[in-house]
Amino acid sequence: MAEAARIVDRIDARPRWTQAEADALNARFAGVDAGTMLKTLFAEGSLGRVAVVSSFGTESAVLLHLVAEADRNIPVIFVDTLKMFPETLDYRDTLIGRLGFTDSQVVTPLPDVIAAKDEKGLRWSYDPDGCCEIRKVEPLARAKNGLDAWISGRKAFQSQTRQNLPRFEIEDGRLKINPLGDWDKAALEAYFDAHDLPRHPLESQGYLSIGCEPCTSKVMPGEDPRAGRWRGWDKVECGIHTISTPLADPEDPANLPVF
Repeated sequence: MAEAARIVDRIDARPRWTQAEADALNARFAGVDAGTMLKTLFAEGSLGRVAVVSSFGTESAVLLHLVAEADRNIPVIFVDTLKMFPETLDYRDTLIGRLGFTDSQVVTPLPDVIAAKDEKGLRWSYDPDGCCEIRKVEPLARAKNGLDAWISGRKAFQSQTRQNLPRFEIEDGRLKINPLGDWDKAALEAYFDAHDLPRHPLESQGYLSIGCEPCTSKVMPGEDPRAGRWRGWDKVECGIHTISTPLADPEDPANLPVF
């Protein structure tokens, strides 16, 4: 009964999650497979208002399948920056339909902000941070406004800036869940094959990490999987992922504040 009261209180009042709670969840689910972890959390209802945020990139199908197997009613949020590949938009529709999600949400940049700050649509070419801010960071912040927790598809192996990634962390008072944080490429490939999941149509062309069309290029053999993002710029993240859980190396770019 006490646990039920705590759940209701969290849903109604949306108290901020604490680092101690994230630490406790990391300890509780250490060694538990991602699918079982998600099913347990959803069944308990202790997360409050939760959604999964997906870019519908080359690896997104794995996380979405795990969430769908646990609860197809979990909202799926997609940020359409209005600069996406048409193939990504088609892939989104394919996965949502294939996996049977009942609540697919799309958030877009504010028209007045785009008119004021990127009227010609070329901000990506001279200010990629500013472009990400108005087209991705702000829209997602709006979408997360009513959430207590959100599920991310980040994985530690994707780049050096994502090392030491915990399953549970705190970001802006919300619980952020990274079910695939410790998965490697081999595990992802095995999951794709085991469940016959559809692939992003651009993956076979060499696009291993897919974001907005102007800022995404093919990855060459031996390169970091995210090397094709913002090629030529000193930029490794769009800004939607901020670091609140301490990582091993304070000089790592992922540990720097996002403004």
